[in-house]
Amino acid sequence: MKRTPQRHNPRNYVPRLSGVLLAVTLVAAFGTALVGSSAAAPNTAPQNTGEPVITGTPRVGQVLRTTRGTWSGTTPMSFAFRWFRCDGAGAPDASDCQRISNAADNTYVARQADAGFRLRSQVTATNADGSAVATSNPTPVITAARPVNTSTPSISGSAVVGNTLSADRGTWGGNQPMTFAFVWLRCNDKGDNCSEISGADGTTYDVRDADTGHTIRVRVTARNDRGQASAVSSATGVVGGGQPAPGGSLAVEDLRASGDRLVVASVQFSPNPVTSSTAPITAHVRVTARQGTPVRGALVFMRGTPRVVQGQTQTTQADGTATLTLVPNQLFPQPRNGFNVQFFIKAFRRGDPGLGGIAGFRLVQVRLAGGA
Repeated sequence: MKRTPQRHNPRNYVPRLSGVLLAVTLVAAFGTALVGSSAAAPNTAPQNTGEPVITGTPRVGQVLRTTRGTWSGTTPMSFAFRWFRCDGAGAPDASDCQRISNAADNTYVARQADAGFRLRSQVTATNADGSAVATSNPTPVITAARPVNTSTPSISGSAVVGNTLSADRGTWGGNQPMTFAFVWLRCNDKGDNCSEISGADGTTYDVRDADTGHTIRVRVTARNDRGQASAVSSATGVVGGGQPAPGGSLAVEDLRASGDRLVVASVQFSPNPVTSSTAPITAHVRVTARQGTPVRGALVFMRGTPRVVQGQTQTTQADGTATLTLVPNQLFPQPRNGFNVQFFIKAFRRGDPGLGGIAGFRLVQVRLAGGA
């Protein structure tokens, strides 16, 4: 018997071909999706999106903690911590603050050396693609548990027999409540070799005949439940008449707001020239008024411009001089021959307006010496 050849219907292949095409299409689409995903999320270095925050009580002996802030970038990411001690608020990046040694964790116990300063934390984030740094806002001023003097006591009034002197206790940090005791001292004409004056233990003192030819100081002792500390004022001028004797000085309180002006008469640096970027620099500043008469009890503020040293304030002594110790920070330049560092000095009286009163100002320089 002769067989009749079977004809193949093309429609029989449509389902099978459609399945193959679907599989190929899905693989191609999946590959495209992977490529698109890789392009949308490239590897990136850390970028800070929320600065670190310090929490805790700003007091000596208390534990402060810093968050690491919030960050974007490729993970995994590691974090390192540093702490800085700032004179005032400090720069936003802590560049004019002093880095604290042995402080490289997210917690820090405030130290006695921190009293009177503010703290900032700094966080460095690192991943395989780079690193970035973020700095916290400053804490409030760190206070001490036991009393610590942050501004020396002072005496107002003229050192003339029969006049009344008044003591200002200065400013103090530490736990409250705090009590204060006063003892008046009779010293030699240089302000040295002092002895306590019997019965003189109040905030005022009436100058006596026995004080003639001497100078007067006051010692203030602060006490709280954690301990006590004492600070002594600068000496008055030599007790005598209302005007300074030759070689004597004027009390800053006796100067008139209209007519008198403090003058930064001289500045002496030690060492000079400066050969180290880390060693403290001593500045001896002499303040005068009324045709070159030394002024005692004036406040002298000094800092670098730019801020390459920690600013400091001291009170002039009986001879009109104040000694300031300037500590370089991380911005202090490496000493090189032919270069200088500039300092701003302000001599002023406590309680006067910031830009008024009898204040005097001066810019000075100290030479640097080192490698070329």
